[in-house]
Amino acid sequence: MGVRTVGIGNQDFETIRKKNCFYIDKTGFIKEWWENMDTVTLIARPRRFGKTLTMNMTEKFFSVRYAGRGDLFEGLRIWDSEKFRKLQGTYPVLFISFADVKENSFLQARKKYAAL
Repeated sequence: MGVRTVGIGNQDFETIRKKNCFYIDKTGFIKEWWENMDTVTLIARPRRFGKTLTMNMTEKFFSVRYAGRGDLFEGLRIWDSEKFRKLQGTYPVLFISFADVKENSFLQARKKYAAL
């Protein structure tokens, strides 16, 4: 299989998969989250814990913009389920990240986010 690059700080699931970077399969999150049918989901983890990458992975899985992109998920746990293979790329997804907003006040953060 060869040595894989560790993409430290890379928060884009597609890039990690395309470049064959080292990746710990977290696609089980998609199945667990979907089957729990929670009304609201709060993902609170420490800094550098993979929150943005997990949300980016989830976006790529469900978004109609990535319909037919099963290649991103082949070989991962979620792809073992025919039910979830059929769900891939079937929903409109709005993905908003505050990962790059690191300001000290609400007004500064608002201004920074509006500029993104």
